Amino acid sequence: MAAHRLDDIDRMILAELQADGRMTNVELAKRVGISAPPCLRRVRTLEEDGYIKGYHAEVDARALGFEVKVFANVGLVSQAEADLSAFEQRCKSWPLVRECHMLNGEVDFLLKCVAPDLSTFQSFLTEDLLKADNVASVKTSLVIRGAKDDPGVPFDVLEARLSKDA
Repeated sequence: MAAHRLDDIDRMILAELQADGRMTNVELAKRVGISAPPCLRRVRTLEEDGYIKGYHAEVDARALGFEVKVFANVGLVSQAEADLSAFEQRCKSWPLVRECHMLNGEVDFLLKCVAPDLSTFQSFLTEDLLKADNVASVKTSLVIRGAKDDPGVPFDVLEARLSKDA
């Protein structure tokens, strides 16, 4: 990554696409103040350099019948690199696990899980997660309500930091 240094226009492109990845190149070019052909070239370069990892639709989990969201704190028996990697690979195979993060501290991993109902999550917990190799402990927290779920990064913070450094 970082094959080229981002300028103001690149950061504006990233911020605009993060907010609305469906806009046309013409609309994006208008929003960032350049013409369409160089805008498209910049977007392609940002994709090739790994700044843009993909484009996704934000779906409503509840509308699709996924009523349960749970965060699971997982402790492992061994923190050897091979065991950590094996657990990460195992998480990738579990459909209910939507995010998996290795942590520093008393918990080894934080998993974000979604399920249609509590019984489905409990089956996953008891039949898969708790029985997985190297799992020592699991503590779960059921989400009651979400107050914020912003994707990506806060570009306003980045811009403020860059203006201080200038």
